[in-house]
Amino acid sequence: MTSHQQAAQVTRTGPQVTGPQVTGPQVTGPQVTGPQVTGPQVTGPGTAHPTLAGSAQLATRGVHGADGVPGADGPRRILIVDDEPNIRSFIGRALSAAGYQTGFAGSGADGLRHALDEHYDLVILDLVMPDIDGCSVLDQLLRARPDQTVMVLSCVADVATKVDCLERGARDYLTKPFSLAELLARIRVRLREDAHLRGEARPGEAAGEIVRAGNLTLDVARLVADIGHGPVPLTRLEFLLLRELAEHYGQSVPKGRLLASVWGYHFDPGSNVVDVCVRRLRSKLGFGLIKTVRGEGYQLADG
Repeated sequence: MTSHQQAAQVTRTGPQVTGPQVTGPQVTGPQVTGPQVTGPQVTGPGTAHPTLAGSAQLATRGVHGADGVPGADGPRRILIVDDEPNIRSFIGRALSAAGYQTGFAGSGADGLRHALDEHYDLVILDLVMPDIDGCSVLDQLLRARPDQTVMVLSCVADVATKVDCLERGARDYLTKPFSLAELLARIRVRLREDAHLRGEARPGEAAGEIVRAGNLTLDVARLVADIGHGPVPLTRLEFLLLRELAEHYGQSVPKGRLLASVWGYHFDPGSNVVDVCVRRLRSKLGFGLIKTVRGEGYQLADG
């Protein structure tokens, strides 16, 4: 290992967890394959892509499988808010086959009511609905539950709308027509990420993980950062961006990589969503913490 690589190491500490491995019952269901899972053969606003059914290769893994990330009380719960019944049914069957529990709402008002009255680990939200538009639902939901994870799934594909929803607090944005495999992958990422931030140990990790890089200390469970002046609370997106920079301490991280790892997909290169988040971090933790590397991206400062 070169001296530069040694300087770029990130250390992690956490409680030593010992004892028997405890798992819940293995819940299985019928084996579902692409030809058996069919979606609507239609296109246009609020509908699925005609190739979705043919590309769906699903296998039921149960609540402790690769898809259905287990929670403290069982499989993760996902609410699907979309005014198209075919979309709700199609996604619902895929999520059930992957080990998730699902709830459904056919309007913005019903979706908001379900999301506020019950607990859901993730809300999949359409934007174009006949009563309350998705942006209003997003605002009201996050105002009442700031930690609620919301993924927008919409036929609206313009960059300005994507940026607006992400800055309002959506964790991800996927456009229709969509790939079912990509939707499931993004859901897995979001839920595993949330479990990590809540301090729930993932395989090979310990709850209460502390990440240190240079003068920066990140408390994963508490979602706070400390550069030597006391803990500073961060939003989830701020924390994830800072953690990504810490993971690559001593290196510049391209904006595209930050977009893919923090926001979950490759965004338009002209978007300023990363720059906005970096400005917020600098205002909270000091303007010398994150360096701009011209033509490359951002880098966590050495000192």
